[in-house]
Amino acid sequence: MSAQGAEREHFASPLGVDSLSMWHFTAGLPEQVADALETARSIDGLPGGDDVDEVVVLGLGGSGIAGDVLAAAAAGSSRVPVSVIKSYELPSFVGPQSLVFAVSCSGNTEETLTTAEAAWKAGAKVVVVAGGGELTRLAGEHGAPVVGVPASIPQPRAAIGATAVPLLVIAQRLGLLPDATEQIADAVGQLTRRRDQLVGTASPASQIARRIGRTIPLVHGAQGLTSVAASRWKTQVNENAKSPAMWAAQPELCHNEIAGWAQFGDVTRQIVTVVELRSADEHPQVARRFEWVGEMLREVVADVVEVWAEGATPLARFFDLVIIGDFVSLHLADRDGVDPGPVPILGEMKDYLRG
Repeated sequence: MSAQGAEREHFASPLGVDSLSMWHFTAGLPEQVADALETARSIDGLPGGDDVDEVVVLGLGGSGIAGDVLAAAAAGSSRVPVSVIKSYELPSFVGPQSLVFAVSCSGNTEETLTTAEAAWKAGAKVVVVAGGGELTRLAGEHGAPVVGVPASIPQPRAAIGATAVPLLVIAQRLGLLPDATEQIADAVGQLTRRRDQLVGTASPASQIARRIGRTIPLVHGAQGLTSVAASRWKTQVNENAKSPAMWAAQPELCHNEIAGWAQFGDVTRQIVTVVELRSADEHPQVARRFEWVGEMLREVVADVVEVWAEGATPLARFFDLVIIGDFVSLHLADRDGVDPGPVPILGEMKDYLRG
Protein backbone atom coordinates (compact mmCIF):
# COMPACT_ATOMS: atom_id res chain seq x y z
CA MET A 1 0.00 0.00 0.00
CA SER A 2 1.31 3.46 -0.85
CA ALA A 3 1.68 6.13 1.82
CA GLN A 4 -1.09 8.11 0.16
CA GLY A 5 -3.39 5.09 0.15
CA ALA A 6 -2.69 4.38 3.80
CA GLU A 7 -3.35 8.01 4.67
CA ARG A 8 -6.88 7.75 3.26
CA GLU A 9 -7.61 4.42 4.89
CA HIS A 10 -9.87 4.40 7.92
CA PHE A 11 -8.67 1.85 10.45
CA ALA A 12 -11.94 0.56 11.88
CA SER A 13 -11.72 -0.04 15.60
CA PRO A 14 -12.19 -3.60 16.83
CA LEU A 15 -12.59 -2.30 20.39
CA GLY A 16 -15.90 -2.79 22.12
CA VAL A 17 -16.12 0.94 22.77
CA ASP A 18 -13.96 3.64 21.16
CA SER A 19 -15.91 6.91 21.04
CA LEU A 20 -12.96 9.05 19.88
CA SER A 21 -11.56 6.55 17.34
CA MET A 22 -8.31 6.17 19.25
CA TRP A 23 -7.57 2.92 17.38
CA HIS A 24 -7.76 4.76 14.05
CA PHE A 25 -5.47 7.60 15.17
CA THR A 26 -3.00 5.19 16.75
CA ALA A 27 -2.85 3.22 13.51
CA GLY A 28 -2.33 6.47 11.61
CA LEU A 29 0.96 7.29 13.37
CA PRO A 30 3.16 6.50 10.32
CA GLU A 31 1.26 9.02 8.18
CA GLN A 32 1.20 11.54 11.03
CA VAL A 33 4.99 11.36 11.35
CA ALA A 34 5.42 11.70 7.58
CA ASP A 35 3.10 14.73 7.46
CA ALA A 36 4.88 16.37 10.40
CA LEU A 37 8.23 15.87 8.68
CA GLU A 38 7.04 17.67 5.55
CA THR A 39 5.40 20.47 7.54
CA ALA A 40 8.48 21.13 9.65
CA ARG A 41 10.73 21.14 6.60
CA SER A 42 8.74 24.01 5.08
CA ILE A 43 7.84 26.21 8.07
CA ASP A 44 8.93 29.83 7.57
CA GLY A 45 10.09 32.55 9.93
CA LEU A 46 12.42 30.47 12.08
CA PRO A 47 15.02 32.30 14.21
CA GLY A 48 18.71 31.86 13.56
CA GLY A 49 20.56 29.11 15.34
CA ASP A 50 24.13 30.41 15.39
CA ASP A 51 23.77 32.24 18.70
CA VAL A 52 21.62 29.66 20.49
CA ASP A 53 23.23 28.52 23.73
CA GLU A 54 20.49 26.21 24.96
CA VAL A 55 17.15 24.75 23.93
CA VAL A 56 14.20 24.72 26.32
CA VAL A 57 10.96 22.86 25.67
CA LEU A 58 7.77 23.87 27.49
CA GLY A 59 4.99 21.31 27.61
CA LEU A 60 3.09 18.83 29.72
CA GLY A 61 1.37 15.50 29.30
CA GLY A 62 0.91 14.25 25.76
CA SER A 63 2.47 17.47 24.48
CA GLY A 64 5.39 17.51 26.91
CA ILE A 65 6.75 14.16 25.76
CA ALA A 66 7.86 15.97 22.58
CA GLY A 67 10.49 17.69 24.70
CA ASP A 68 11.60 14.41 26.24
CA VAL A 69 12.10 12.97 22.75
CA LEU A 70 14.18 15.97 21.65
CA ALA A 71 16.29 15.92 24.82
CA ALA A 72 17.02 12.19 24.47
CA ALA A 73 17.77 12.44 20.76
CA ALA A 74 20.06 15.44 21.33
CA ALA A 75 22.06 13.86 24.15
CA GLY A 76 25.57 13.23 22.90
CA SER A 77 24.98 14.78 19.48
CA SER A 78 23.76 18.35 19.99
CA ARG A 79 26.21 21.17 20.58
CA VAL A 80 23.80 22.74 23.10
CA PRO A 81 21.93 21.33 26.11
CA VAL A 82 18.19 20.66 25.97
CA SER A 83 15.96 21.19 29.02
CA VAL A 84 12.31 20.17 29.37
CA ILE A 85 10.09 22.26 31.65
CA LYS A 86 6.87 20.73 32.93
CA SER A 87 5.79 23.30 35.48
CA TYR A 88 4.78 26.94 35.95
CA GLU A 89 8.35 28.17 36.51
CA LEU A 90 10.73 29.21 33.73
CA PRO A 91 14.44 28.72 34.56
CA SER A 92 16.30 31.95 35.23
CA PHE A 93 18.94 31.16 32.59
CA VAL A 94 16.43 31.57 29.74
CA GLY A 95 17.22 34.71 27.73
CA PRO A 96 18.03 36.04 24.25
CA GLN A 97 20.37 33.11 23.52
CA SER A 98 17.69 30.55 24.32
CA LEU A 99 15.59 28.71 21.75
CA VAL A 100 12.26 27.90 23.38
CA PHE A 101 9.70 25.48 21.98
CA ALA A 102 6.24 26.01 23.50
CA VAL A 103 4.19 22.86 22.83
CA SER A 104 0.47 22.51 23.54
CA CYS A 105 -1.98 20.56 21.38
CA SER A 106 -4.89 22.66 22.58
CA GLY A 107 -2.90 25.86 22.79
CA ASN A 108 -4.48 26.46 26.19
CA THR A 109 -2.34 24.47 28.61
CA GLU A 110 -2.15 26.64 31.71
CA GLU A 111 1.44 25.89 32.69
CA THR A 112 2.75 26.25 29.14
CA LEU A 113 1.03 29.60 28.65
CA THR A 114 2.60 30.87 31.86
CA THR A 115 6.15 29.81 30.94
CA ALA A 116 5.81 30.88 27.29
CA GLU A 117 4.83 34.40 28.30
CA ALA A 118 7.83 34.48 30.64
CA ALA A 119 10.08 33.30 27.78
CA TRP A 120 8.90 36.10 25.51
CA LYS A 121 9.44 38.57 28.34
CA ALA A 122 12.99 37.25 28.76
CA GLY A 123 13.70 37.88 25.08
CA ALA A 124 14.00 34.22 24.07
CA LYS A 125 13.54 32.94 20.53
CA VAL A 126 10.18 31.14 20.74
CA VAL A 127 8.72 28.60 18.33
CA VAL A 128 5.15 27.43 19.00
CA VAL A 129 3.73 23.98 18.26
CA ALA A 130 -0.01 24.11 18.86
CA GLY A 131 -3.45 23.38 17.48
CA GLY A 132 -4.75 26.90 18.02
CA GLY A 133 -5.90 28.44 21.29
CA GLU A 134 -4.35 31.21 23.33
CA LEU A 135 -0.79 30.09 22.63
CA THR A 136 -1.27 30.54 18.88
CA ARG A 137 -2.82 33.96 19.47
CA LEU A 138 0.15 35.01 21.59
CA ALA A 139 2.53 33.74 18.93
CA GLY A 140 0.81 36.05 16.45
CA GLU A 141 1.27 39.01 18.78
CA HIS A 142 4.97 38.26 19.19
CA GLY A 143 5.63 37.32 15.56
CA ALA A 144 6.69 33.80 16.52
CA PRO A 145 6.50 30.93 14.01
CA VAL A 146 3.75 28.37 14.62
CA VAL A 147 3.72 24.72 13.63
CA GLY A 148 0.11 23.59 13.58
CA VAL A 149 -1.19 20.41 15.18
CA PRO A 150 -4.05 18.89 13.12
CA ALA A 151 -7.39 19.69 14.70
CA SER A 152 -8.68 16.21 13.82
CA ILE A 153 -6.45 14.56 16.43
CA PRO A 154 -8.78 13.91 19.39
CA GLN A 155 -6.31 13.85 22.28
CA PRO A 156 -2.75 15.17 22.85
CA ARG A 157 -1.49 11.65 23.50
CA ALA A 158 -2.50 10.73 19.93
CA ALA A 159 -0.33 13.54 18.51
CA ILE A 160 3.18 12.42 19.42
CA GLY A 161 4.27 12.54 15.78
CA ALA A 162 2.74 15.97 15.17
CA THR A 163 4.43 17.44 18.26
CA ALA A 164 7.79 15.65 18.52
CA VAL A 165 8.84 15.57 14.87
CA PRO A 166 8.74 19.37 14.32
CA LEU A 167 11.12 19.91 17.24
CA LEU A 168 13.61 17.42 15.83
CA VAL A 169 13.44 18.80 12.30
CA ILE A 170 13.65 22.45 13.33
CA ALA A 171 16.60 21.69 15.60
CA GLN A 172 18.36 20.17 12.61
CA ARG A 173 17.44 23.09 10.36
CA LEU A 174 19.04 25.46 12.89
CA GLY A 175 22.23 23.39 13.01
CA LEU A 176 21.62 22.09 16.53
CA LEU A 177 20.94 18.41 15.79
CA PRO A 178 22.38 16.18 13.04
CA ASP A 179 20.61 13.51 10.98
CA ALA A 180 17.09 13.98 12.36
CA THR A 181 15.27 14.04 9.03
CA GLU A 182 16.99 10.88 7.80
CA GLN A 183 16.11 9.06 11.01
CA ILE A 184 12.50 10.25 10.87
CA ALA A 185 12.15 9.08 7.28
CA ASP A 186 13.41 5.67 8.39
CA ALA A 187 10.95 5.75 11.28
CA VAL A 188 8.04 6.17 8.86
CA GLY A 189 8.97 2.94 7.10
CA GLN A 190 9.40 1.05 10.36
CA LEU A 191 6.14 2.41 11.75
CA THR A 192 4.28 1.34 8.62
CA ARG A 193 5.64 -2.20 8.83
CA ARG A 194 4.87 -2.45 12.54
CA ARG A 195 1.40 -0.88 12.19
CA ASP A 196 0.41 -3.44 9.58
CA GLN A 197 1.43 -6.16 12.02
CA LEU A 198 -0.32 -4.57 15.01
CA VAL A 199 -3.71 -4.15 13.33
CA GLY A 200 -3.70 -7.80 12.25
CA THR A 201 -5.26 -10.76 14.00
CA ALA A 202 -1.93 -11.99 15.42
CA SER A 203 -0.92 -8.65 16.92
CA PRO A 204 2.03 -8.84 19.34
CA ALA A 205 0.40 -5.97 21.27
CA SER A 206 -2.61 -8.17 21.95
CA GLN A 207 -0.31 -10.93 23.16
CA ILE A 208 1.58 -8.56 25.47
CA ALA A 209 -1.68 -7.18 26.88
CA ARG A 210 -2.83 -10.74 27.54
CA ARG A 211 0.35 -11.44 29.50
CA ILE A 212 -0.09 -8.26 31.54
CA GLY A 213 -3.73 -9.14 32.19
CA ARG A 214 -5.08 -7.50 35.31
CA THR A 215 -1.65 -6.82 36.82
CA ILE A 216 0.09 -3.46 37.06
CA PRO A 217 2.78 -3.04 34.39
CA LEU A 218 6.18 -1.78 35.51
CA VAL A 219 7.97 -0.72 32.34
CA HIS A 220 11.77 -0.67 32.31
CA GLY A 221 13.61 1.36 29.68
CA ALA A 222 17.19 2.53 29.44
CA GLN A 223 18.75 5.97 29.56
CA GLY A 224 17.86 7.87 26.40
CA LEU A 225 15.06 7.17 23.97
CA THR A 226 14.00 3.83 25.44
CA SER A 227 13.58 5.58 28.78
CA VAL A 228 11.21 8.03 27.08
CA ALA A 229 9.42 5.09 25.49
CA ALA A 230 8.99 3.50 28.93
CA SER A 231 7.43 6.67 30.33
CA ARG A 232 5.15 6.77 27.26
CA TRP A 233 3.98 3.19 27.91
CA LYS A 234 3.18 4.14 31.49
CA THR A 235 1.13 7.22 30.65
CA GLN A 236 -0.69 5.50 27.78
CA VAL A 237 -1.86 2.78 30.16
CA ASN A 238 -2.94 5.50 32.58
CA GLU A 239 -4.97 7.46 30.03
CA ASN A 240 -6.17 4.82 27.58
CA ALA A 241 -6.78 1.90 29.95
CA LYS A 242 -7.52 4.12 32.99
CA SER A 243 -5.21 1.83 34.96
CA PRO A 244 -2.17 2.30 37.20
CA ALA A 245 1.26 1.73 35.71
CA MET A 246 4.86 2.50 36.62
CA TRP A 247 8.16 2.98 34.83
CA ALA A 248 11.86 3.14 35.61
CA ALA A 249 15.11 3.35 33.66
CA GLN A 250 18.38 1.46 33.52
CA PRO A 251 20.99 1.84 34.84
CA GLU A 252 19.47 4.08 37.54
CA LEU A 253 16.99 1.46 38.74
CA CYS A 254 19.93 -0.79 39.62
CA HIS A 255 20.98 1.79 42.21
CA ASN A 256 17.70 1.87 44.13
CA GLU A 257 14.61 0.08 42.78
CA ILE A 258 16.07 -3.42 42.87
CA ALA A 259 16.56 -3.14 46.63
CA GLY A 260 12.80 -2.72 47.01
CA TRP A 261 12.02 -6.26 45.85
CA ALA A 262 13.35 -7.88 49.02
CA GLN A 263 9.95 -7.80 50.71
CA PHE A 264 6.31 -8.65 49.84
CA GLY A 265 7.09 -11.05 47.01
CA ASP A 266 3.88 -12.93 47.83
CA VAL A 267 1.99 -9.72 46.95
CA THR A 268 4.03 -8.41 44.01
CA ARG A 269 3.93 -11.85 42.40
CA GLN A 270 0.19 -11.41 41.99
CA ILE A 271 -0.07 -7.76 40.95
CA VAL A 272 3.04 -6.65 38.99
CA THR A 273 4.26 -7.54 35.49
CA VAL A 274 7.61 -6.15 34.38
CA VAL A 275 7.97 -5.10 30.74
CA GLU A 276 11.56 -4.62 29.55
CA LEU A 277 11.98 -2.36 26.51
CA ARG A 278 15.14 -3.44 24.73
CA SER A 279 17.10 -1.90 21.88
CA ALA A 280 20.13 -2.93 19.85
CA ASP A 281 21.92 0.31 20.72
CA GLU A 282 21.79 -0.09 24.50
CA HIS A 283 25.15 -0.02 26.31
CA PRO A 284 26.65 -3.51 26.80
CA GLN A 285 26.59 -3.08 30.57
CA VAL A 286 22.94 -2.00 30.39
CA ALA A 287 22.20 -5.20 28.47
CA ARG A 288 23.82 -7.22 31.27
CA ARG A 289 21.79 -5.30 33.86
CA PHE A 290 18.56 -6.03 31.98
CA GLU A 291 19.39 -9.73 31.95
CA TRP A 292 20.32 -9.88 35.63
CA VAL A 293 17.32 -7.84 36.80
CA GLY A 294 14.93 -9.85 34.63
CA GLU A 295 16.12 -13.13 36.10
CA MET A 296 15.98 -11.77 39.64
CA LEU A 297 12.45 -10.41 39.22
CA ARG A 298 10.98 -13.62 37.82
CA GLU A 299 10.84 -14.83 41.41
CA VAL A 300 8.78 -11.91 42.70
CA VAL A 301 6.54 -10.70 39.84
CA ALA A 302 3.79 -12.26 37.76
CA ASP A 303 5.80 -12.16 34.53
CA VAL A 304 8.75 -10.49 32.80
CA VAL A 305 8.02 -9.53 29.20
CA GLU A 306 10.79 -8.50 26.81
CA VAL A 307 9.90 -6.16 23.93
CA TRP A 308 12.65 -5.59 21.38
CA ALA A 309 12.64 -2.47 19.23
CA GLU A 310 13.10 -2.81 15.49
CA GLY A 311 14.45 -0.23 13.05
CA ALA A 312 17.74 0.89 11.56
CA THR A 313 18.12 4.15 13.55
CA PRO A 314 17.52 5.27 17.15
CA LEU A 315 14.42 7.31 16.28
CA ALA A 316 12.98 4.46 14.21
CA ARG A 317 13.45 2.11 17.17
CA PHE A 318 11.92 4.66 19.53
CA PHE A 319 8.78 5.13 17.46
CA ASP A 320 8.56 1.36 17.03
CA LEU A 321 8.36 0.95 20.81
CA VAL A 322 5.86 3.81 21.00
CA ILE A 323 3.37 2.30 18.58
CA ILE A 324 3.62 -1.12 20.21
CA GLY A 325 2.93 0.39 23.64
CA ASP A 326 0.07 2.49 22.33
CA PHE A 327 -1.67 -0.59 20.96
CA VAL A 328 -0.96 -2.55 24.15
CA SER A 329 -2.78 0.16 26.12
CA LEU A 330 -5.76 -0.02 23.75
CA HIS A 331 -6.00 -3.79 24.18
CA LEU A 332 -5.80 -3.37 27.95
CA ALA A 333 -8.68 -0.88 27.77
CA ASP A 334 -10.73 -3.27 25.67
CA ARG A 335 -10.16 -6.11 28.12
CA ASP A 336 -12.20 -4.24 30.74
CA GLY A 337 -14.65 -2.52 28.39
CA VAL A 338 -13.03 0.88 28.95
CA ASP A 339 -13.44 3.68 26.41
CA PRO A 340 -9.82 4.72 25.74
CA GLY A 341 -10.55 8.21 24.46
CA PRO A 342 -12.21 10.42 27.10
CA VAL A 343 -10.34 11.32 30.30
CA PRO A 344 -13.03 13.10 32.36
CA ILE A 345 -10.88 13.22 35.49
CA LEU A 346 -8.52 15.65 33.74
CA GLY A 347 -11.42 17.98 33.00
CA GLU A 348 -12.56 17.76 36.61
CA MET A 349 -9.09 18.78 37.76
CA LYS A 350 -9.06 21.79 35.43
CA ASP A 351 -12.52 22.83 36.61
CA TYR A 352 -11.30 22.65 40.20
CA LEU A 353 -8.31 24.87 39.43
CA ARG A 354 -10.54 27.44 37.79
CA GLY A 355 -12.98 27.41 40.73
